[in-house]
Amino acid sequence: MAGLTVLIAGIIAGGFVLLRSADVGERPVAAGTQAPTSDPDPDPDPDPDPGPAPATTVPDAALPSSPPVADVAAVRVTPPSLMAIAPAPVSADTLRAIAGLKNVRDVAGADGGAVRASGRGLQLLAVDPTEFRSWTPKPVADQPEVWSALARDEVVADSGTVDRTGMVLGAEFQIDGGPRVRLAASAPLGLPGVDGLVSTGLGRRLGLSPGVVVLIHTERGTADRHAVGRLLGQKAQIVTVGASRTPAVTPSKPASTSGLVGQPGSYLELYQRAATVCPGLSWTVLAAIGQVESGHGRNNGPSSAGALGPMQFMPATWKAYGVDGDGDGEKDIWSPYDAVPAAAKYLCANGAGQGGDKLRKSVWFYNHSWSYVDKVLGLAAAYARRYP
Repeated sequence: MAGLTVLIAGIIAGGFVLLRSADVGERPVAAGTQAPTSDPDPDPDPDPDPGPAPATTVPDAALPSSPPVADVAAVRVTPPSLMAIAPAPVSADTLRAIAGLKNVRDVAGADGGAVRASGRGLQLLAVDPTEFRSWTPKPVADQPEVWSALARDEVVADSGTVDRTGMVLGAEFQIDGGPRVRLAASAPLGLPGVDGLVSTGLGRRLGLSPGVVVLIHTERGTADRHAVGRLLGQKAQIVTVGASRTPAVTPSKPASTSGLVGQPGSYLELYQRAATVCPGLSWTVLAAIGQVESGHGRNNGPSSAGALGPMQFMPATWKAYGVDGDGDGEKDIWSPYDAVPAAAKYLCANGAGQGGDKLRKSVWFYNHSWSYVDKVLGLAAAYARRYP
């Protein structure tokens, strides 16, 4: 964490933890590498080859036996710009107050929490399918299989989670301490850290925390996340949703090349471009720090110590080292396009480009812990082996 003397663990809010991939399909790390806290598979871009995923993947056995939940043509999509996870149920009055903020056009609440299914840790949202449909990307909203599955109290997984964990569509999973559930469909939900959706009824049976998740839709600008944070309390986590602020995990069309790094379509490319800010610095070091600090943007804080964004900068450190990486005229601590090259700048100022002991010391300046240094450089070596 840049500018902080200790490594801060992820915030747990009302039982809901933004995704830490160590809980989802644990896989071994190469020999000599210390196991990471956020993702045991050193892979900032875990699916570099397949190209755009289909909107929904459903086995024959999972085709709906009941009518669609709603008329597809009637769905007006209002995708979330921000997602917040509060430490306690959010009241209707607070939701109304958030809805009254500048640029906010719509607000929705949901239940959320963490479960373990057949040994896998999963972060789930429990939603009413008829009300939540408009909060998903249009290709997902247009797929009746997704909403029929939820109406049948079955699970819809994020397609990225299925790819990472090898979960089998159509299979049943035993929830630790709960019922058996069926994975009926997968779809790219576009919600950071969310592994899947269930109905509100099934969510109650699974023990998910009621009303702790808030989705916020904005138009013509962004919501004041500081105001949202004040309304929800200091322990609330607030993350940006959507491709406008967060690189996709899989490659996409080339984006803007203005600014230091532009807007690359994957974290892998972002780390590679940002490393050029510091000649001599390997992109793998940035990737390792990004993995340890936020799980590549899955848990952006604020931390309990006040660190913010995908590279977990303290505000005072950001004031000195923040950059406008994508050329949009802002130095945004929450934007990966700004935060990752800023991390390269900070490391470089402490000698990272010279390698050897200077590199070790620069990582120590990022977080004053030698065990943190060993973890980051071990992960960097694993990335170098994975992406020769």
